[in-house]
Amino acid sequence: MKKLLTTILSLGIVASAALAANPAISATKVSENLDGIKADSPLWSKAKFETLTLYPQSSIEFNDKKANALVENAKGKKAQVAALHDGKNIAVMVKWADKTKDVEQCMSSDVYTDGFAVQFAGSTKKAQPLPYIGMGSEGRPVVVHLQKATAKVYEPNGNKDVSTQINRQQTGVFGKELAEYDAKVASLAKTDYEKVFVAEGFRSTTEVKDNSVKSNGAMVHGPAGWSGTLVRALKDDYVNLNGTVPVAIAVWDGSTMGRNGLKNLSSWVAINLEGQKSATAMVAELTTESKGDALKGKEAAMTNGCNGCHQIEATDPKSFMAPSLKNIGGYSTSAYLRESILKPSAVVVPGYNRNAHVNTPWYNLEKGKRVSTMTDYSFLDKETVDNIVAYLKTLKAEVE
Repeated sequence: MKKLLTTILSLGIVASAALAANPAISATKVSENLDGIKADSPLWSKAKFETLTLYPQSSIEFNDKKANALVENAKGKKAQVAALHDGKNIAVMVKWADKTKDVEQCMSSDVYTDGFAVQFAGSTKKAQPLPYIGMGSEGRPVVVHLQKATAKVYEPNGNKDVSTQINRQQTGVFGKELAEYDAKVASLAKTDYEKVFVAEGFRSTTEVKDNSVKSNGAMVHGPAGWSGTLVRALKDDYVNLNGTVPVAIAVWDGSTMGRNGLKNLSSWVAINLEGQKSATAMVAELTTESKGDALKGKEAAMTNGCNGCHQIEATDPKSFMAPSLKNIGGYSTSAYLRESILKPSAVVVPGYNRNAHVNTPWYNLEKGKRVSTMTDYSFLDKETVDNIVAYLKTLKAEVE
């Protein structure tokens, strides 16, 4: 029986590991200016699309029973991604299947929207490991471009025009004057939900509102699903993109309550700018699976108590105080996992799970800085760490 269980376990890990890392993408160099490029531009015929896998992000439990059930049964999604560049701008297109078209609505708090995001690693003064995939790390910023599907949304407060913030039935005008008032209000409606954020870790996310980031995003829905496009400058106050550009892609499905942590997310993906020297080491890191022994890694993880705090294979997150690792292998790089084992305070995700271990937070505040309560495993030898990383990389959902 023990031999049979070992064989089944081995097959499961091998099957998970067989899902290769996402490939590198080549951004085709074009002579045309990419500023304002849309999904229907003939320039995209020059681009080479690659298939990426985006996995459910699951770290903490929602205070929402339905959302938790959706996270529990969520599957990975396939997306087609391509890129172009003109030497000054980079354009990224993301295509993914979604039969329903869910748009932003301002009249309901329980209606969710489809959307996508492209995240870039921000500029730093020195070469270092890539930021944490979820909103960056302290000293390792990210820039996030978020695009949501939307119809006309009227936000009068954003225009600071009190004359249009009056209910039409209280305006005191009728007939032609009321029609003119309605037209003025309609002209102020927003038809594009595009935002840019910078972040260096959770709770540091800040929207860029001073137009210092020049970008243009759009979404188009068709019979096969969504096509999302983003074009932005290769260089500004926040990024300096050259050679190999690390990006991460996320998509939200409004029909399954997609928002915040309820999304599908890729790991960091390498985009090589055609005509420029690529960063060989980075490409290798992002396209090569861990070389460790996943079976030995699982044994080492259990021996060292990882499953005592983290949800790994169990189904009830309420009994765990630390972030769930159920899909960690799908959207985390080997370098990040290795860093988390050896330097657990390097990145501290939001906590704690308010539904479990009320008196046991997963970090403490020391001199205003979050310090993880996780054991520092720097005493482990390199082989053991590599094996644990290899095992964690197998933790990922099935792909639909």
